[in-house]
Amino acid sequence: LLDAVRTAALGEQESRRPRSGLAPVEWIIPLGLLDLLFAAFVWVQFTYLFGGRAHVIRTTGLTYAEYARQGFFQLVAVAALSLVVVALASRWARRRQPRDYWILGVLLGLLMALNLVVLASALKRLALYEQIYGFTRLRISVHAVILWLAGVLLLVLIAGAIRRGAWLPRAVVAFSAAALLLFNLVNPDGFVAARNVQRFFAADFAADRIDVSYLAGLSADAVPALTVLPGPQRACALEPHLELFEEPDSWPAWNLARARARAEL
Repeated sequence: LLDAVRTAALGEQESRRPRSGLAPVEWIIPLGLLDLLFAAFVWVQFTYLFGGRAHVIRTTGLTYAEYARQGFFQLVAVAALSLVVVALASRWARRRQPRDYWILGVLLGLLMALNLVVLASALKRLALYEQIYGFTRLRISVHAVILWLAGVLLLVLIAGAIRRGAWLPRAVVAFSAAALLLFNLVNPDGFVAARNVQRFFAADFAADRIDVSYLAGLSADAVPALTVLPGPQRACALEPHLELFEEPDSWPAWNLARARARAEL
């Protein structure tokens, strides 16, 4: 009997102690308001987010470069805020009943979905910028960052859907390493040169559709794509690479890209 009384008293004391974390009402309201804020932003700015070429033409003083940069910085800000909110909510949101898990999943899932809408807008703006002015190292690097963010957001969505997040940090690290490896396998300089040459031919050899001085500054990876240019453009683009014949690689410094470039030249 004494043991039972003692146990009941301890249970009563335990129930009076404040539990760590936020009660459902304390996290449902802020997350719901944040989702409404993001949804209102996407709704009000939808024409701006996906207006494309027509929006740039209609807006006085807006350039394609500014339009693309604004999309990227909006995406970074929104993604950073959302990931912080997801981390804090997962750590501090107290869930007692199954419906609490369901509500939290819906609120955070909607937040991630709105992030993907902003991401799609940033990708569309960058593609428009590349279509108008061609490709550069910086532009395809930004492209890669946007796609990497998309992968991270999808991993977070999966973790929320299965209600297990212990694997998420390792998955993000592995995904980041795989993305970096893939980016290198794409051969950025060769990709930039090939796409700009393709754009040049598609415009019927329009001189203003290719920046030969920029292409001349790319590495030896770009040489195979540049050799198909017409005579004047080819000579200007390849002239800096003629120095490859002046200093042949020793066997420890042998490089496949330089070997291919010498063969093409």
